[in-house]
Amino acid sequence: MTHPRPAMSLTMMAMLAGCAGSPAIPEQATMRASDEVASRAVDYAREMLGKPYLYAGDTPAGFDCSGLVKYSYGRAGISMPRETRAQQRMSVLVSMRSLREGDLLFFDLEGKKKSHVGIYLGNGRFIHAPSSGGKVRTDSINAGFWKKHLAEARRI
Repeated sequence: MTHPRPAMSLTMMAMLAGCAGSPAIPEQATMRASDEVASRAVDYAREMLGKPYLYAGDTPAGFDCSGLVKYSYGRAGISMPRETRAQQRMSVLVSMRSLREGDLLFFDLEGKKKSHVGIYLGNGRFIHAPSSGGKVRTDSINAGFWKKHLAEARRI
């Protein structure tokens, strides 16, 4: 009967111990977007201007509001959840006075709190996938409808 060599046993034990431990938190889960990453996310979102609205869409074939955020930040290197509420939870509240490119704008629509999200572009404009039958477009946060429904700004 042969016995495994001690060095091999220790290596095997170390590998198995790594599998049994609690999973590591992915680096992205705790990472915040730098100005450069936020700017890249804005660039990717702008490339999607004119793409059709598609409920639950998160690819260039079509987007809904949170799908556009997920896609744009994902291309820039930040993994985002799919749902608007989850995107809100993973971001940090910022004042409207301190808005910067790439911040997320949340809107209360149809009586639902924070049910719509867009990406701030700067100069009072944001990009979003507004509704069925629409296309990805930019709008002013100072336009009557959007100003009335703007709930908060958050930073990734």
